[in-house]
Amino acid sequence: MPRSTISFIRRGQRVDVSNIDPKTTLLDWLRLHERSTGTKEGCAEGDCGACTVVLARERDGKLVYEPVNSCIMLLGQVDGSEVITVEDLATSQGLHKVQRAMVENHGSQCGFCTPGIVMSLFALSHAGREIIDRSAINDALAGNLCRCTGYRPIVDAAIQACSDHSPDHFDARAEKTLELFKQFRSLEDVFVGDDDSFFAAPAAESSLAFLVQKYPDATLIAGATDVGLWITKGLAPIKKLIWLGRIRALAGVEETEATISIGAGVTHETAAPYLAAIDQDFSEIAGRFGSQQVRTSGTVVGNIANGSPIGDWPPCFLILDAELELRAGLATRTLPLEDFFIAYKKQNREPGEYLRRVILKKPGAHDHIRLFKITKRRDEDISAVMSAFRITVEEGLITQARIAFGGMAGTPKRAQSAEAAIIGLPIKDIATWRAGAEGLSADFSPLSDHRASAEYRMRVARNLIIKALAEMAGVPSSSTRIVGLREDAHVAP
Repeated sequence: MPRSTISFIRRGQRVDVSNIDPKTTLLDWLRLHERSTGTKEGCAEGDCGACTVVLARERDGKLVYEPVNSCIMLLGQVDGSEVITVEDLATSQGLHKVQRAMVENHGSQCGFCTPGIVMSLFALSHAGREIIDRSAINDALAGNLCRCTGYRPIVDAAIQACSDHSPDHFDARAEKTLELFKQFRSLEDVFVGDDDSFFAAPAAESSLAFLVQKYPDATLIAGATDVGLWITKGLAPIKKLIWLGRIRALAGVEETEATISIGAGVTHETAAPYLAAIDQDFSEIAGRFGSQQVRTSGTVVGNIANGSPIGDWPPCFLILDAELELRAGLATRTLPLEDFFIAYKKQNREPGEYLRRVILKKPGAHDHIRLFKITKRRDEDISAVMSAFRITVEEGLITQARIAFGGMAGTPKRAQSAEAAIIGLPIKDIATWRAGAEGLSADFSPLSDHRASAEYRMRVARNLIIKALAEMAGVPSSSTRIVGLREDAHVAP
């Protein structure tokens, strides 16, 4: 029989929750049920970071502390973890070193967003890094938008606290916490609710396949970084939820000499090193994918399954000739990624079928990669235009081209006319760059919305083709970029 409770650790004790609305967020449970009101609600969409809490999980015999947005994380997703909030940091001996540093450096003013900032820094202090520099601090705080006191006092507090590697009371009870985690290693499925309304967390993929076929109208979640907004902002009447987070078979990355396979449960944070090894531009995009809170929860495959026309990863994977593996019951099928997107928010997926992994083909020796994300702000923003380029150059000529865009149509899409326009032409000829840019007119008719006008999108897309080809031809990135410079700009032969 499946377990009928959501079970997690809170303040050193196991908590079992049953009879809940499947849409209950972690934030609502903390504030309304437990009355732990130190955690705040600001934007209710995972942007401001006021709701940040930390989840401790066991991985490979060690505790890992990760910040998450409790406003869009469902309570069921904390099953098997320890929930740590700002109330838990201080002891009878005094404030935690992160809290003390914020006080001593005058890093808090109104205090509303301070708990979230403190929790992000608490996670950073437990990240196991020998050196915590300003770059690491800025990245850790990119998802905490309030800066009442200005940046300097908060960063100074972070440097003081996170450079202090002395153990805290969480380190002191780490062994006890790991012992508590052993009770969550059971392979039993979790099913809280009934056939009409439930939160399910299968432990095996066979159980997932059964549930998806039995409840084809259920909503599947991995990180819920998007579905959470359906609930908090769209007030979606979701009654049936199936979470993939307990299935080990979907939580791995498999790499061969030619491919990288990313399972449906792999987070952006976990996948980042594998993607960065393809090309340094993948590292730049991964670092700008939401905030640390989003990257530790959201999944790579979820960004595809969502079907958004402005998702960051689909254009990047289209140029790598990616394939998707889907499963329904005992049957699986594979299809090219570009065949998955049919129309706006419509995918090539049957009822009872789910996306289980994406398979990326590594670029060849003569391939050149460029990725550009255009947003209104650098960090934690949705793309107005996302572009990806893989150009094969042999003896100075372009022999193959893969160009893809997001934000230019109702789905992520390859620019096949632009590709055809440059194949066979010399990479170092400006006329080649312009030919590619002009070819876009036959590929896209973008729409205007609150992020960008159609005219802006087309002009930016054309400029990005010129920019990508110029860099591949040898123009240094210091001449083409403000951030994300390529130290070893790839010069075409």
